[in-house]
Amino acid sequence: MARLLSDDIIRKIKEIEIVTRRLLSGSLVGDTRSAQKGVGFEFDQLREYQQGDDVRCIDWRASARMNKLLVKQYIEERRRTILVAVDVSYSSFFSSSDLLAQDAFAHIASVLALVAEYGKDQVGLLLFSDTIEQYIPPAAGKFHVRKIMETVFTCEPKSKKTKIAIALEHMAKLKRKDAILFVLSDFIDSGFDRQLALTSTMYDLIAIRYLDKNVKTLPAAGFLTIEDIETGEMNTIDVSKKSSSPVNHFLHTRLTEQNDLFKKYGVSVIDIAPDRHFIGDIIRFFRRRMSY
Repeated sequence: MARLLSDDIIRKIKEIEIVTRRLLSGSLVGDTRSAQKGVGFEFDQLREYQQGDDVRCIDWRASARMNKLLVKQYIEERRRTILVAVDVSYSSFFSSSDLLAQDAFAHIASVLALVAEYGKDQVGLLLFSDTIEQYIPPAAGKFHVRKIMETVFTCEPKSKKTKIAIALEHMAKLKRKDAILFVLSDFIDSGFDRQLALTSTMYDLIAIRYLDKNVKTLPAAGFLTIEDIETGEMNTIDVSKKSSSPVNHFLHTRLTEQNDLFKKYGVSVIDIAPDRHFIGDIIRFFRRRMSY
């Protein structure tokens, strides 16, 4: 379910577009085109004939003018599919800073869509909680990317809880070839090992975590009463000693187990922090990942 665009959301979208396009303007993010010998593709340039070139590519008129054999070199556009799955459960309504995890995920998903558009790739969006909240099939173009940005910023989830297995199962059913799948979540869930194993064999799978400082370590603050935002359950925890707190040991163990799981199935991980400008990090990752 989505809400109407507010002035604040419109401003955020415009700012993301400006910053992202400015960072992209220097060079193409991961050249989506590769030189090919042949016909039926976009013309690139004339060059001298080399042994093994297809004789059908010889430009006889240009060769006669230059008194040497010249061939037409073409560009084949190689489009890929970018799939972005965003966790919109209530655990994303959390932060120790002004930027909620929900807003960070919306920013990141928007940047991914804009980079895909810049590279002439198709991009699709999946919003999930413990159910599929919304799905926009992959397509290309500025209007499509704007739809994705507006959707991810205005989503109001029907469910509070998280079930990553649901999202991975949905993506596995799509069976998209030559696709990159980004999953944006805190990954505070269990029971998705089998789905992760399957999906990682079908896609180039990247996990993007929003790591608030309090997800890693809670400050020494004595006894705290906390509420599970997804279930409403209340608990009192002891964080009187920061270094030896059982809670902090649990948080450290949870991150370690997540990292081990991702490593086991060859899933790349990008960690985003609220005190760091992450748009540049996402674009640099694309430059490395999307090169052909």
